[in-house]
Amino acid sequence: MKICLVTETFPPEVNGVSTTLNQLVTGLVAKGHRLHVIRPRQSKNDESGKGKAFSEDLVKGIPIPGYDVLKMGLAGFHQLKRNWESFCPDIIHIATEGPLGMQALFSAFRHQIPVVSSFHTNFHAYGKHYRLGFLTGIGLAGLRFFHNKTSLTLVPSEDSCQTLRNAGFKNLEIMGRGVDTELFTPTKRDPSLRQSWNAKSDDPVMIYVGRIAGEKNIPLAVQAYEMLKPLCPKLKFVLVGDGPERAEIQNSHPGLILAGMKTGEDLARHYASGDFFLFPSITETFGNVVLEAMASGLVVLAYDYASPRTCIRHGENGWLAPFDNAEAFLLQSERLLRERDRWPAIGREARKTAERFNWDGILQTYLGHIENVCTSCK
Repeated sequence: MKICLVTETFPPEVNGVSTTLNQLVTGLVAKGHRLHVIRPRQSKNDESGKGKAFSEDLVKGIPIPGYDVLKMGLAGFHQLKRNWESFCPDIIHIATEGPLGMQALFSAFRHQIPVVSSFHTNFHAYGKHYRLGFLTGIGLAGLRFFHNKTSLTLVPSEDSCQTLRNAGFKNLEIMGRGVDTELFTPTKRDPSLRQSWNAKSDDPVMIYVGRIAGEKNIPLAVQAYEMLKPLCPKLKFVLVGDGPERAEIQNSHPGLILAGMKTGEDLARHYASGDFFLFPSITETFGNVVLEAMASGLVVLAYDYASPRTCIRHGENGWLAPFDNAEAFLLQSERLLRERDRWPAIGREARKTAERFNWDGILQTYLGHIENVCTSCK
């Protein structure tokens, strides 16, 4: 099958979206399918198709207002037409809903090519974090309009599916998420990296991985750290990632360790070199980082929704707090620290859970969905 993927956020691994799409593309190519990716150029040194098993076309990238880590794309209809004519896709998969995605949607309609979409990020919930709260309703309406124009929208979890269905989204199917358990594993724990954090072998290290941005609710994790620090003076807090809030957090909390953006083996070492993972975000559609932390043998505390609800059994392989209840989140973080003797057993159970979320089954589900769309559109 020939599949064209249109996306804003591939391949830079700045969040769960690109991790999912990288796994999807890599897995499909390995199964003998042909992939063509259309995405915005993210930097001057960004080259298309170099050393890759799939073809690429890079379009013009323009900065995202208030979030300069990524650029969104703009393509002319003639550029897209050339892509359709040269690659001749059986189906187009639009993974992000920005200007490039909208252009691809209507260009595909014009050329009568089936289109599916996937819902990765609750962009409509981000407005309040960027002083654009009044756009929340408008944003949701725009997302609904976009996705309802496609033959199928793939969502990552049952609760996100139900939320979107209640908001008027149609033609929804669940395509779960997986984790690379060979990359993310407790065996990547690195004493020298911990030493660079001034953490001895028995000093607890709290880890956060993700965007350093308002929508991730990081101040709650910082509050938890400051509450726990008097109980355990040797506690360290390492934040892995980048984003618009990084400088402010670093300046206002100089005791935190901000490691910056990490990918691949380096990211895996950072996960495995921590001990417990606090994830206070309330805007996830899934939250791949939770699975990556569990695969790394960490004890995870997160809100009870999306991937934590899917993966975590409270008190057995991780910890859950009632959704968007900051007081409960803080209480659970204190309880987690006081039950430190249970961390090894919980970490082992977390790893066992992550091993069940393999990508092969997810790829088969994906192929089944898009093959059904192609058949119905003939």
